[in-house]
Amino acid sequence: MTFEIGDKVVYPNQGVGTIENISSRSFGAQFEKFYLLRLVYGSMTVMVPFSNVDTIGLRKITRNAEITRVLAFLASGSCQFHGDWKSRFKENSEKMLSGSLLSVAEVLKGLLLLQLEKPLSFREKKMLDRARHMLVTEISMARRIQEPESISLLQRALAKANLALPPVL
Repeated sequence: MTFEIGDKVVYPNQGVGTIENISSRSFGAQFEKFYLLRLVYGSMTVMVPFSNVDTIGLRKITRNAEITRVLAFLASGSCQFHGDWKSRFKENSEKMLSGSLLSVAEVLKGLLLLQLEKPLSFREKKMLDRARHMLVTEISMARRIQEPESISLLQRALAKANLALPPVL
């Protein structure tokens, strides 16, 4: 997949960013092209080699139909999670790295359900916060709405499942 300067993209497990530049660098006798990506969260910049785009899972912002599917899942979809912390954390980490917004929603909902039963570990709290952030920012970009409106959409969907969006850590 190729991108152009100004494209809004999703860097799995990091969030939404904008392609700011396309450049080449030499490493010995080899040249590699890079995307310079500025992430919305924290304004961090990342250089992504063209050759790693597929491996990393860099993708364009989700379409509106997928957002509707994600909101429907949060409202009524079923969610299962491992009782074993290590297995659950590994599975959730893989979902976060997959780049799929629906997988990120599964992590969010699973951790919210787990939180009703017992306190989350520090690492799971951080993952819950990252999943929240990724959903809020991508929905905002995809629907071209402000983040408070995106948060409201998520809160309404989760309320139908008797869950609540956690506050930012």
